[in-house]
Amino acid sequence: MEKTKILIIEDEAAIAELLAYGLTREGYEVQYAGSSADGLKAMETFRPHLLVLDWMLPDGSGLDICKRVTASYNIPILMVTAKSDITDKILGLEFGADDYITKPFDLREVIARIRTILRRFAQAGQPAQDEAGADPLRFKHIEIVRGERLVKRNGETVDLTPKEFDLLLKLCTNRGRIFTRDELLELVWGYDYVGETRTVDNHIQRLRKKLDIGELITTVFGIGYKFEKEAD
Repeated sequence: MEKTKILIIEDEAAIAELLAYGLTREGYEVQYAGSSADGLKAMETFRPHLLVLDWMLPDGSGLDICKRVTASYNIPILMVTAKSDITDKILGLEFGADDYITKPFDLREVIARIRTILRRFAQAGQPAQDEAGADPLRFKHIEIVRGERLVKRNGETVDLTPKEFDLLLKLCTNRGRIFTRDELLELVWGYDYVGETRTVDNHIQRLRKKLDIGELITTVFGIGYKFEKEAD
């Protein structure tokens, strides 16, 4: 059975080696890179199942890596940051991170968070496997191919991030149901979120703009969002 592979992009060698040591002892296959450039090369060659990503790198921002990875790979990202401000943490989540942990950290907490992320990511991916042979979902000018995680607008493929796709699928497979922002954070991002719910609002705005579906995903003021039942 293939081991779960974890890539660490971290420029502080002592931290990278500590993480690699702890995760290897837990049975994971681990590689680490000390720069953005080396990290992107490792993404292509190593093909990890999860990325542990430092916010500050010598040749660029971890946020840029986060954005590029979420656009090209469907893997979860744990952001490691020395920034404790809630605004910075929210920014990391909006760029595609699945969770974050602040330096200095306890290795046991990092391992526990990684286990939780991988478990929830696997659970979130299971419906897509079950629906691989299901008929595409169609709403006006939008087509959603669930098994391929593909969305088309007027026949043209639209580039969605993994979280944008998951959010869209959650809403459109529960047509008419009103979700609170906290519910969507728990169901799509996969953890109890403490702080602002701006992440959901921003993802909804991007979906409306990319897919031109402002009339399908509606705001229920004071509560949250829903996908209209009469979308057909």
